[in-house]
Amino acid sequence: MIQRFIELGEGYSDIYELIELAKSNQARLSHMMALYTTKDDKEVTSLVVILHPAEEGKFQPLYVCREGIPNPTDKPNKRYDLFAEAAEQLGKTVIRISVKPSSIFAEKELYYQQLIGILRLNHYLPALK
Repeated sequence: MIQRFIELGEGYSDIYELIELAKSNQARLSHMMALYTTKDDKEVTSLVVILHPAEEGKFQPLYVCREGIPNPTDKPNKRYDLFAEAAEQLGKTVIRISVKPSSIFAEKELYYQQLIGILRLNHYLPALK
């Protein structure tokens, strides 16, 4: 099985695409997540939509808007509210996890590999087969 993050952007206008991906793939929707971190002395959030693996090929996409949305616990914002409303409409709860910022990793791929490991350990992603 291949599990891969697909970055849409930082969550400005691409947040609408992330929400649309969740809605249009409702049958495959596994989780909707908010990853909290501190980047450049700012509290920010990454929003993630995780789909179940495709039956053929066993590819599991994790769509992400990385570190561009202000932390809603510090400052409520419309983009996070839209994501939370979509999760509620789809019968999902937004899973909240605190993580390290991507800026401490030499490459984005290392950051995403670390996140995949965290998600597997917490049973949000299936183990490799």
